Amino acid sequence: MAGSDPTLEAVAPPDTVKILIAGGFGVGKTTMVGSVSEIAPLRTEEPLTAAGLGIDDLNGIEEKRATTVALDFGRITISRELVLYLFGTPGQQRFWFMWNDLAIGALGAVVLVDVRRPESSFAAIDFFERRGIPFVVGVNGFYGAHPYPAEEIRDALALPEHVRVLLCDARERESSRDVLIALIDQLIADAREAG
Repeated sequence: MAGSDPTLEAVAPPDTVKILIAGGFGVGKTTMVGSVSEIAPLRTEEPLTAAGLGIDDLNGIEEKRATTVALDFGRITISRELVLYLFGTPGQQRFWFMWNDLAIGALGAVVLVDVRRPESSFAAIDFFERRGIPFVVGVNGFYGAHPYPAEEIRDALALPEHVRVLLCDARERESSRDVLIALIDQLIADAREAG
């Protein structure tokens, strides 16, 4: 181009990768997105009300006062070339209809598990398996405790060997970051294998 400065280099925008953070009601999805996002996360939390009594299962999470009703959104810049967009899904069954729309364009997912209520994560695992969306399992250690090793959790959830199971604490940035790195490593390995 005539008159342009040859010392100025065009900078390409970064590639963006959509990642879902999913799991049952009250497993720590909003907490994980908030702990690791470099921006103030977008949250759609609303207080639990009497309308949810008998619908939302609060066994084991009686102290829960608010819930995600649409999605959580956060962002992490990995490098100048790569940015992760994190979308936390709502956990209650009455909001699962939104998962199909949230999954459009997602390259992978983190399924958070609460070992106090592992059955709350079966639907998320099934969702990603049926759609062929790669995922890792993050076992959120509530109160900093991990009473079971990763392999016991793998067996209890009947997960195939290729699905990584990681012990984590969704409140801690480094722990949440490590789960996301494991997912990105898995996506890269899958792409190399397919290529």
